[in-house]
Amino acid sequence: MTGYHVGHGPGHGHRLGLDREEKRDRRKISDRALITRLLKYLLKYKLRFTITMAAVVTVSLAGLLPPYLLGVAVDNYIANGDLTGLTFISIILVGVCLVNWIANYQRIYQMSWMGQNMVNELRKQLFSHLQELSFSFYDRSEVGEIISRVTNDTDTLSQVFVQGVITLISDVLTLVGIIAIMLFLSVPLTLAALSVIPPLILLMFIFQSRLRKAYRATRKKIAVVTSRLEESVSGVREIQSFTREQDTMKDFRQANVENLQANVQAGRLFALLMPTVHIVGTIGTCVVLWFSGMLIISGGITLGIVIAILLYVNQFFRPLVNVTTFYNTIQSAMSAAERIFVTLDTKPEIADAPDAIEISHVKGEIVFNNVTFGYELDRPVLETISIHVKPGKTLAIVGPTGAGKSTIVKLLSRFYEPQKGTITVDSYDIQKVTLNSLHKQMGVVLQEPFLFPGTIMENIKYGKLDATDDEAKQVANVVGIHEFINNLQRGYETDVGERGVRLSVGQRQLLSFARALLSNPP
Repeated sequence: MTGYHVGHGPGHGHRLGLDREEKRDRRKISDRALITRLLKYLLKYKLRFTITMAAVVTVSLAGLLPPYLLGVAVDNYIANGDLTGLTFISIILVGVCLVNWIANYQRIYQMSWMGQNMVNELRKQLFSHLQELSFSFYDRSEVGEIISRVTNDTDTLSQVFVQGVITLISDVLTLVGIIAIMLFLSVPLTLAALSVIPPLILLMFIFQSRLRKAYRATRKKIAVVTSRLEESVSGVREIQSFTREQDTMKDFRQANVENLQANVQAGRLFALLMPTVHIVGTIGTCVVLWFSGMLIISGGITLGIVIAILLYVNQFFRPLVNVTTFYNTIQSAMSAAERIFVTLDTKPEIADAPDAIEISHVKGEIVFNNVTFGYELDRPVLETISIHVKPGKTLAIVGPTGAGKSTIVKLLSRFYEPQKGTITVDSYDIQKVTLNSLHKQMGVVLQEPFLFPGTIMENIKYGKLDATDDEAKQVANVVGIHEFINNLQRGYETDVGERGVRLSVGQRQLLSFARALLSNPP
């Protein structure tokens, strides 16, 4: 082995890696692009989406009829004392309410069904994609942040996006219908009511970018809180051993306070927006009322039309208020969607080449030829290193902590790519070999043994699920842990706990050896 250079492991570059990850997260994806991608998930359920749209149209139409019918009742039946006509109108109104109830039930149920199924699909895609991402992605990402994207962000979409899109369609239909009927009833009063729309549009435009920024901050801060919680739970033994409880609590409080401040800031913006919207709506109602009085006095309009238009004005501002109210959560959903798609758009840095070949039954000749590698490009861990291991030989590599011993194994397993040089197995360049076939030729025991929640037997069989119990016990005997396991109350059915915490580090290491041995690499 030549040209050995002492460097630093991935831990030293962790903060720098996170900085790069945060910069990438700040890439802006337009709302239109996000909505287009999200709609593709909804449109997978075309029948349910069609049923929902039919229900939305029915609800909108049913909501438009009562004010008009009340106006007709006042002018044609109440004014003339026609109880028969009034009874007929009342029956129609009851029928409209029943139709509205049935359609509303379908709208809400179908929205919920599509939302949950969309989230289920997103979570499956995220989980599957995370399994394919390279080690370097995990080096620069915090566990809590990743968990937050798979759980919190997808849940936000479930609660918000589907309902938001369909509610928006419903509101647009309602607004168009109201304007059409109001124009039919009275053009002057309609123009008076519409005079407040430009101020509302201006308000929404002013608040849009600020709310988007505020809700992006809330998503990032809750991810930090999740990360701090995960760190404290996973490292509770070390925290208590070194009496760092107060420091850990201080870090968590700081993250929690920053999350609080981010949410308060978002709430402050929303609190400023909503009363302003209501004031504009009230002004619009007053304008319509004043013009109505003028027209009634001059005999240019009937009382029934005034009542109908005032009811429509109330309905008209309600969808506008709903849009601005829901804009709050829509921005939260857009921020969540942006974070999800940034993750899904992250490409694995290590993948099979288009012409990659399958290898099998290798002899085990390993060659590192002038390999240079660093977890950070400007900080090499290994520099121009060359190694030649003949088949059947054992190689022990010694060196100080952080010198790159584990890195050599990770490079050989192609968990990372060298910046320079080549690595071959039986003269095959590992960059031209499929990852699956390469890993099948190896039994890797990493420096930090990891056991999955479950029994000892399940962990030993992890690399070979079709192995028999006798085969598992045989490899356990080979590595020298069989007797210890037999002395346990439940033997091989003993639950190891999360990450194997119920076993010592040495016992976890031996189980890792047994697991690698059972996989029976060449």
